[in-house]
Amino acid sequence: MPPPPHTKPENVLKRAQELIGVSQPSAALSLLHEHVVSKRTRNNPIASLEPVMLLFVDLCVNLRKGKLAKDGLYQYKNTAQNTNVGTIELVFKKFIELAEAKVAEAQAKADEVQTSIESTATNVDDLEASETPESILLSTVSGEQSKDRTDRAIVTPWLKFLWETYRTVLDIFKNNARLEVMYQTTAHQAFQFCSKYARKTEFRRLCELLRNHLQNAAKFSSQMHAINLNDPDTLQRHLDTRFQQLNVAVELELWQEAFRSVEDIHTLLSLSKRPAKNIMMANYFEKLTRIFLVSENYLFHAAAWSRYYNLMRQSAAAVASGQSPKKDNPAVTEADMTKCASFVLLSALAIPVISTSRSRGALVDVDEARKNKNVRLTNLLGMSQAPTRAILFKDALSKGLLKRCAPAIRELYTILEVDFHPLSICKKISPILSQIGADAEMQKYVQPLQQVILTRLFQQLSQVYESVELQFVLDLAQFPEPFQVGSSTIEKFIMNGCKKGDLAIRVDHATGVLTFDSDVFSSAKALHPGSGAGSAEGDSSSVQRLQSTPAEIVRSQLVRLAKSLYVTCQYVDPSFNREREKQKAAALSRAKAGAEKEHQDTLARREIIDKKKQAASSALALKEKEEQTRKRIRAQQLQEAEVQRLAIEQREREQKRLEAEKARVQREEIEKQLKELKQGVKHVDIDDLDPSELDSGRIRALKLAALEREKNELAERTRITYKRIDHLERAMRREELKLLPQDYAAQRERDLKAYEEAKAHTLREAEEKHKEEVALKHRLGRLVSIYESFRENVQNSRRAEFDKRRRAAEKELQQKMDARKKEVLAQRRAERLAMEAAERKAQEEEERVVRETEEKERAEQERRERMAEEKARREEERKKLDEIAAKQRQREEEAEARRAAAKSGANRVPERLIPDRTARDAPLASSREAAGGPPRLNLSRADGSKPSWREREAMKSSGQTPAAAAPTPGPSRSPAPPATSGTPEPAAEPKRTGGYVPPALRGRQGDEGPRWREREGSGRG
Repeated sequence: MPPPPHTKPENVLKRAQELIGVSQPSAALSLLHEHVVSKRTRNNPIASLEPVMLLFVDLCVNLRKGKLAKDGLYQYKNTAQNTNVGTIELVFKKFIELAEAKVAEAQAKADEVQTSIESTATNVDDLEASETPESILLSTVSGEQSKDRTDRAIVTPWLKFLWETYRTVLDIFKNNARLEVMYQTTAHQAFQFCSKYARKTEFRRLCELLRNHLQNAAKFSSQMHAINLNDPDTLQRHLDTRFQQLNVAVELELWQEAFRSVEDIHTLLSLSKRPAKNIMMANYFEKLTRIFLVSENYLFHAAAWSRYYNLMRQSAAAVASGQSPKKDNPAVTEADMTKCASFVLLSALAIPVISTSRSRGALVDVDEARKNKNVRLTNLLGMSQAPTRAILFKDALSKGLLKRCAPAIRELYTILEVDFHPLSICKKISPILSQIGADAEMQKYVQPLQQVILTRLFQQLSQVYESVELQFVLDLAQFPEPFQVGSSTIEKFIMNGCKKGDLAIRVDHATGVLTFDSDVFSSAKALHPGSGAGSAEGDSSSVQRLQSTPAEIVRSQLVRLAKSLYVTCQYVDPSFNREREKQKAAALSRAKAGAEKEHQDTLARREIIDKKKQAASSALALKEKEEQTRKRIRAQQLQEAEVQRLAIEQREREQKRLEAEKARVQREEIEKQLKELKQGVKHVDIDDLDPSELDSGRIRALKLAALEREKNELAERTRITYKRIDHLERAMRREELKLLPQDYAAQRERDLKAYEEAKAHTLREAEEKHKEEVALKHRLGRLVSIYESFRENVQNSRRAEFDKRRRAAEKELQQKMDARKKEVLAQRRAERLAMEAAERKAQEEEERVVRETEEKERAEQERRERMAEEKARREEERKKLDEIAAKQRQREEEAEARRAAAKSGANRVPERLIPDRTARDAPLASSREAAGGPPRLNLSRADGSKPSWREREAMKSSGQTPAAAAPTPGPSRSPAPPATSGTPEPAAEPKRTGGYVPPALRGRQGDEGPRWREREGSGRG
């Protein structure tokens, strides 16, 4: 039987085109989707499946069915990746191109709609009449038909679909070495999409997606077709992608993503075994300069410019010497070098002299987080140590950047870092600032340069003047427009510098005077300018100083004097130390007295806060729980509906599939075995065989024979290879034996030399350490006596306190032991009483059970005795009744005999008559009824009817012929009339000895057997 017509790819494609022709694209898509995701599709040729996939992706794009497209493309990738990668790239490229074309069409349509709206607005006849209050209110509420609104309605859905397209392709191609090129191409297209349409959110998600794919590459390295990051080409492609990501992040001004991209690039560069190209590293450092400038990290911004300049200089030298091709290096001209040198020097000058840290004085950069951040940034720049302002200037001067940079930058450096001219520094720098502000690229450095200029101005004024007027300083700090600064900005700058310890200035607003702190008893923490305690430059030589201020001179003398007096008092006057200890103890007692109350207040406040937090959190949790319950119920309802719908669809599809498979299973199995035999086994020829004559057994026999031949050939090749390798290994070991003594001697010499060096180094270190420890012992020996006295005092006080606490603890322990003993005794007494009560209760219960048992036995014995008496009484009554009945029967028999003899004559012999059973038993029945027993059944028929079927059956079984029953006498007990014929009246029916006897007649034959009363009596007894 031939297979169904819609199972082959050609038939499915034809059927789908027919459905499209009748305007049913959804049905066509469903048909193609079922065919693509079917397991049987894997056996179809790729050439016949490719047109189906092209039509499938076309319909998915037209109908915006992203999930169906993902399922089909994933299945197609698994089917074709081992045989033909080109067809996968063709289908996926077609998928992306169709999605991009739809976005372009939607954009053109939106522009056309917007143009028509604008033309409609220009064709209004009466503009005044169109703007009524109602129309104004309506436009306020509903919003204008702007271009953004048009784009949201028309373009945004297709943009969303295009984004899902890129994500689908990247997810399918991830971590697959055979599809690595297409993966990187798609990533570049996704970056162009984000850049073209300014999709910042999608760009962040795309960066995170690529980052996760790269992290998962190491986890799935053991899978088939996994990417290998140790491969230089693969790593280079990933680097190219990350550099494109960095460019787009900078273009979209997403500086956090740009910094993360820089970290990704640095990580990949650390994995690379070959150095990156200079053109790539130039782009890397150039982007770093922009990132650090936006983050206002001017120190690392200048360091990035320095690294960028060094790379440009090395690239120019490598190209000039021919060591590196031009395509791997950035194009460098003399103008570019001059511009780069100017930016290096300008960025270094823009580094703030005053520290930007929140710490002050000697506490600069002690924060661990800041140190870690600086280490990370230093690693990103590839520097051995963290940069400083002084190091950057020193590096720039050593490389001759002053000769290469622009004249204005060179002059600015001379004014700020070389000359000392506090009265004309701003005047000289103003034209340079105007020139820098006119350049769009250098204008960003004006604001940090102003901070550096003001720092130099106040540092230089403090070396010349003790006090100046505030207006005089404002006149000196004049900058060209539009970079003019006001008095509030300058005062804020002074406050910031004083707070951080870089300046020592007092402002008197009443007199309008600035005083540079020269008081010998000033509490200002600032050291001399540029000393590095509060300064970010770290090099005092960068600020020209005329002389030390009086405050500095006196302060240094007083500090030395105070230190000497303090040390002398400790050794000369023991009362000084005792007084210090008393003051310290008093302070500690005061702190301890107030600490308890403060602790209780804090606990009470914390308890109130916790209660409020608990109430708020409980209300919030209750609200969230209710909301989650509603969401869960709603999601469950939707899920149940979806599951039901999917189940119905699944049953329908399964039913169709089973109906389609029934007739072709056998033929497909034969074809599959032939194909596997042809593809998987060598040295087998089935072209001459007729497929119609083959069966599974013969195909299996051919396959086994071919496999056996292949196994023998493989064993022979393995034997030959093993023999060749064995001979080669023997030869290599023979040659190795000649070189082993030489290698052993060389290794021995190296080990001896290393041992001697290590021994000498260890001895030197031990000797130095011994000298240092001896010196430390002599230096600390003076403190031993003071330490011993202090330790003895502390031990005595602590010992007294310990004894006091121990006595209190022993007393408390004894009290608790007594209380525990009383508690244990009371508990044991209660347990004993409870045990006695339980035993007493159990004994009473046992006695009650015995009494109840005896009463039951006594009642049973009384009942049995009553039953025996009742039985005897009934037996006596029965005997009396039997005697009466016997006498009655005898009288009736005699009367009957007399009547019969009178009728038949004197010469006739009387026959033995059996009286009527009913008449005979009537007295007995009446006596039994009078005695209270059950009535006897009247089994004889007085009306002369025929016997019942039971009687007839009994007579047949005994061999007698059933006859009509004789009429029985009535209640008058008159004898039966004589028969009309001359035959004598039949005698009574003889006693039956065999055959069936009805239950009602059993025990009546001869009246033997007990009656029901006897049976009942015996049963009770």
